[in-house]
Amino acid sequence: MSKHFTRELVVQQAAIVESPKVAHDADRSFELPKGLYFATVGLYLGFLAVMAAGLSTPGLIIPMAIFALFIVAGFGLPLIWTRLAPGHRARNMSWDKLVSRGISTHTGRVTARDAAAQVLILPVLIFGWGVASVTIAALV
Repeated sequence: MSKHFTRELVVQQAAIVESPKVAHDADRSFELPKGLYFATVGLYLGFLAVMAAGLSTPGLIIPMAIFALFIVAGFGLPLIWTRLAPGHRARNMSWDKLVSRGISTHTGRVTARDAAAQVLILPVLIFGWGVASVTIAALV
């Protein structure tokens, strides 16, 4: 059951406290090596290139350009966002450092191979889906 609370009742019962102060500097970088980001963007743009080459019609020029713009913006905006912090000192982890130390995730530490698999599995599947779709369209 629901019950309507009046403003006066809420004010009497509410405990109003100050918001906590954050004492640490937030790291906005995603820590992974730049190569993984470039591979992800390359696979997404490769999917668009395969689709544009395999299903080329004049009506798809503008949608493909818009999709490419969204992909570049989708990865470019976070790149800019990581640089906005005043006194930005955080850098992406090098591949050697990732191989030697791994990376900490919400579920624990993972190796470089597992981190690369987690990052690249969806872009690889999407690229493969594009190749399969164009192949099927060419054979039918």
